[in-house]
Amino acid sequence: MSGAHGKKIDPILGVETLLAPVGIPNVAATWVALSQETQPDQTLSWMLPGANSEYEIRGANLKIRQIPVDGYETVVVAEDSASQLHALIAIHDTTLGPALGGLRMWDYSSEEEALTDVLRLARGMTYKSACANTGLGGGKAVIIGDRETDLTEERFRAMGRFIETLEGRYITAEDVGIGIRELEWLREETSYVTGLSRSSGSSGNPSPFTARGVIRGLFACAEERFGTSHLDRLRYSVQGLGQVGGDVVRCLSMLGATVTVADINDERCEEYAALPGVEVVPQDEIYSVDCDVFMPCALGGVLNDDTIPLLKAQVVAGCANNQLLRSEHADALYSRGILYAPDFIINAGGIINVSVEVREQGYNERTAVRKIENIYDGLREVFETSRRENLTPAEAADRVAEFRLEQARNRNGHHVADGAPNS
Repeated sequence: MSGAHGKKIDPILGVETLLAPVGIPNVAATWVALSQETQPDQTLSWMLPGANSEYEIRGANLKIRQIPVDGYETVVVAEDSASQLHALIAIHDTTLGPALGGLRMWDYSSEEEALTDVLRLARGMTYKSACANTGLGGGKAVIIGDRETDLTEERFRAMGRFIETLEGRYITAEDVGIGIRELEWLREETSYVTGLSRSSGSSGNPSPFTARGVIRGLFACAEERFGTSHLDRLRYSVQGLGQVGGDVVRCLSMLGATVTVADINDERCEEYAALPGVEVVPQDEIYSVDCDVFMPCALGGVLNDDTIPLLKAQVVAGCANNQLLRSEHADALYSRGILYAPDFIINAGGIINVSVEVREQGYNERTAVRKIENIYDGLREVFETSRRENLTPAEAADRVAEFRLEQARNRNGHHVADGAPNS
């Protein structure tokens, strides 16, 4: 969209709307429906970053409000009375391109808890995309709900309408609790969806590509800490047996490694216990397992004041996002001599895969795999920077991402919200 105001047919309302320029922080604007004769029961209002306003589609029962957050371009909340949708989208930074980030469903105890999670995730996506050279920015979306009872078509179609209101500034993909079926429901309402089935010409499930990148990253970690590229000679503890964690465990088992696992799902644990070299322990024992590599592959914030002292591993390298509860926990790992593989680098395989789909040329698996292989080089760069400049790997990774973002800002003059709260 150009910076000038102009008219456009709103894809949801089917009415002509007045558009204000997008992407300028701390500027208020309103999109007003002009053709009330067409759908008199629906009115549309909106705001740009920094404004306090609401976007309400009365006929569709969808109400959207903005939460101003320093350091983020846009944070919005949607509630839909008909479908019981309650969701948040955070766009952290679009310096490098539209914000790409997955959609997850989780039974958060409150909107405040969901907000904390989506902010951390969105910022992580900015840094992940910058380090992976995807040409995209960072954002994230969460739905507050129970994955056992709330995966309904009505709720996800309302979510699709929510995503569509951002007009391509945020592009979604799957994440925790979301599969291709749910993405296809979204696609009924918005085109800003990636990771649909291969049969539809999309890139498919990104989880195997995330797992591939994690395994590739393990080679860099093993060489850095143990001086070996033989992953089978190491012992692993894996927390979480979701799609990615499960694929990682299968791969390590096939390599002949010894793997200890834990998960909230007992049936899943029984399934993986049948694999060669795999042992199951209770969830609260996974941190203290005597191993070489601890792999957080569930939710974030698991590396904290309580868990870090329990670790016996020399390396932490997993696929979970935002593994560090706070930035000082990177220092805690470093002081204990534990090598940390920054999560937004080692787990970038899935976002790299779907980013290839967004290219003008369309999706090509060979291109995606070639880019994912570079995760090894990315971690080697981080570890070398860490040693050379006496930084934690987390600080070194942040420095790489911030350097690339600053280069882009200087090159194209694009102003974005700086700073990183809740980091």
